[in-house]
Amino acid sequence: MDGACRARARAPGRFQPRRPSQSVLYRCIQEHLETWLIQCRDGHDDAGPVPDYVEREFRRYLECGILAHGFARARCGQCGHDFLIAFSCKGRGVCPSCTARRMVATAAHLTDHVLPQLALRQWVLAVPKRLRYFLQRDADLQGAALRLFLRTVESCLRTHCPGAGPAARLGAVAFIHRFGSALNAHLHFHCVVIDGVFESAPADAVVFHAATGLDANAIAQVQALVRQRLLRVFVRRGLLPSDDALAMVQWEHGGGFSVDGSVRIEADDRAGRERLLRYCARPPFALDRLRELDPERLLYEGTKPGPGGNGPLLLTPLQLLDRLAALVPPPRVHRHRYFGVLAPNAPLRAAVTALAVPAALPAAAAPPGHPAPTADEPVHRRAARYAWAALLARIYEIFPLVCPRCGAEMRIIAFVTDAPTIHHILVHLGEPTAPPRIAPARGPPRWDLPDARAGGLDPQTQPAPEYEFDQRLSW
Repeated sequence: MDGACRARARAPGRFQPRRPSQSVLYRCIQEHLETWLIQCRDGHDDAGPVPDYVEREFRRYLECGILAHGFARARCGQCGHDFLIAFSCKGRGVCPSCTARRMVATAAHLTDHVLPQLALRQWVLAVPKRLRYFLQRDADLQGAALRLFLRTVESCLRTHCPGAGPAARLGAVAFIHRFGSALNAHLHFHCVVIDGVFESAPADAVVFHAATGLDANAIAQVQALVRQRLLRVFVRRGLLPSDDALAMVQWEHGGGFSVDGSVRIEADDRAGRERLLRYCARPPFALDRLRELDPERLLYEGTKPGPGGNGPLLLTPLQLLDRLAALVPPPRVHRHRYFGVLAPNAPLRAAVTALAVPAALPAAAAPPGHPAPTADEPVHRRAARYAWAALLARIYEIFPLVCPRCGAEMRIIAFVTDAPTIHHILVHLGEPTAPPRIAPARGPPRWDLPDARAGGLDPQTQPAPEYEFDQRLSW
């Protein structure tokens, strides 16, 4: 959700729909999308044609939240108050609102239905830039590196869990981040790992062994093992000469490898657990960090100012579109993966996930008579589905389907997609009846020729030929 939507949603007592067309990002894409697509097709700056899924993400974003493309109608059954809810694009890479919704829904699902109420630890792996190039382009290599990393973490947890046997397994949810905080390509791994290991017990039960004594020295040992084993994988696949791998093992300060495991969430800190999962599932782009300096200059503020961090990023609109396009995930690529006892076919998965406790709707946000999931609804649907109104209530403790006039529950009574009906309702409400106009592609700027400034030469006209030539003679 954009910054204006956050401010409106925090306002006590009333929910106000967002206005995406007023944001800096929307105006930028609206004005420059067609120009950017033409330049990419013509090979501008050695860029190739834009993939279809990337262009589709941008165009769907321009329709997201626009009432002229259709809407749902919510109405209060007691006082008759109603309001309109615009359709969303459900995008995965460009739309700040839809990517934030996915982030919150993912964190809510993992907190309520997957992760038990046990201590969690975040393990982060980053590799040198020389290796990121191969990881960025090889999905099979990404999976191999992630499995190697989690096997090393699992071995470390077994060592620090008294009483754990050699068959004990960890439980982890891994997020592959393909971006950095400066909208750059930076592949690294964020893994939320239950701080301990699980073993099977009689009668289909499960025994948990909590990790103890996991300090900075143990994390440094994991980093050294991951560096050694991962370099061996790159040499075995022919991606790195053995001499270079040996030199990288001997580099100081980790040699560009970084393993961090200092963030730990206690078992009773439910809010901290959900914040951590939202951080791991966050989208690559934050709208509240984008500012417009002038029509041709944008400023993307950094999250880590100072030495060693990244400061503000000055971009043109076309450069911003280039960076956003590179971060759009391809279709059918999973956003997170499960490992250990949480893997889809793990024998202990059902016993471990049964220890998760769903959260109740905040009391300040719960509407009167809010319907709970019915018993005949499939379990997988109850676990994975979160209504739009429930997600907003989970973030801001404001339930949008509570009538601001009488406090009764509002219901969605219609989904309006018929063009004449949309036009009639929007005219009655005084809303725009047409979507924002997408600017056509523009040509390159005129050259600043000295003769043109002196007068007498129009830079848009071609000079006359030095001699007459009849083209018919060359046939």
